[in-house]
Amino acid sequence: MRIIINSILFLVILFCAGCLRLDDNLYNPDNSIDAYLFDDYAGETNFKTGSAYDIPQGLTHLITLDSKGPQDAEPHRIYAVYIGDISKIGTDTVIMYCHGNSGHMDAYWERAKLLAHTGGKNRFGVMMVDYRGYGLSEGKSTEKGLYADVDAALQWLKEQGLSGDRLVMYGFSMGTAPATEITANPKDFSLTPSWLILEAPFASAAVMIQDGSRLALPAEYLVDLKIDNAEEIKKVQQPFLWIHGIDDNFLSIRTHGEVVYRNYGGSRREAVRVPGAGHADVPEIMGYNEYMGAIEVFIRR
Repeated sequence: MRIIINSILFLVILFCAGCLRLDDNLYNPDNSIDAYLFDDYAGETNFKTGSAYDIPQGLTHLITLDSKGPQDAEPHRIYAVYIGDISKIGTDTVIMYCHGNSGHMDAYWERAKLLAHTGGKNRFGVMMVDYRGYGLSEGKSTEKGLYADVDAALQWLKEQGLSGDRLVMYGFSMGTAPATEITANPKDFSLTPSWLILEAPFASAAVMIQDGSRLALPAEYLVDLKIDNAEEIKKVQQPFLWIHGIDDNFLSIRTHGEVVYRNYGGSRREAVRVPGAGHADVPEIMGYNEYMGAIEVFIRR
């Protein structure tokens, strides 16, 4: 009965709103900051790693990039951070980390630091970008903008000497969209990743709508988003690591993660299902050493 009532209310809201769209609700950026603080950030994060994981002085590099997708009349100025020695990008393996749908880079700094400590301090370089509309990055968040902004970061890495055989794509939550899209459909001007890691991926915009409304409504009724990780993953041939909290009540492991994992089209896939973990606390619940160890083994194998 409760599901029926909720569904009726959902329909009433939908039709009363007329042309209601949910596209913008995918993005929850915080652009209230006037500077990035990184290790000194005291705002809200999913977990705190502690001072042992702080980045050594001189290895945090704040970068500005011009991001211009095919839909843009003018480029957008976006911000990124590189953790590591820039002069060694030509020989290092680099993890391109695509963060989730809320906050800004400071809120994901703890996650980026864990990746920078995987396999030992600064064993891998780590690149993270604030999509347009997030943090200090200019513009409004859009699906095409996500892809253009990550491509801009990859282009910068390429200019520093990175090659695709040393590039790991890592997407968390909403960030699984650009990570999967770019791995499945590499651009001629950019880099082709050699590994793909997805943490708490969503299957598609359609599944998100159906899970939220409890109705089998066509996604086109509510969104213009074309994001479909479950389809794009079929094109991926690179080794694939999937990580998901079993108790994720935001993006269900059953309707989202398992579908993406099952649809993978390549020859090597690995799964880490984390008991007791929800959507955003996988590294903490799993244990930092175990989390970093699973990533290191996957990359090195």
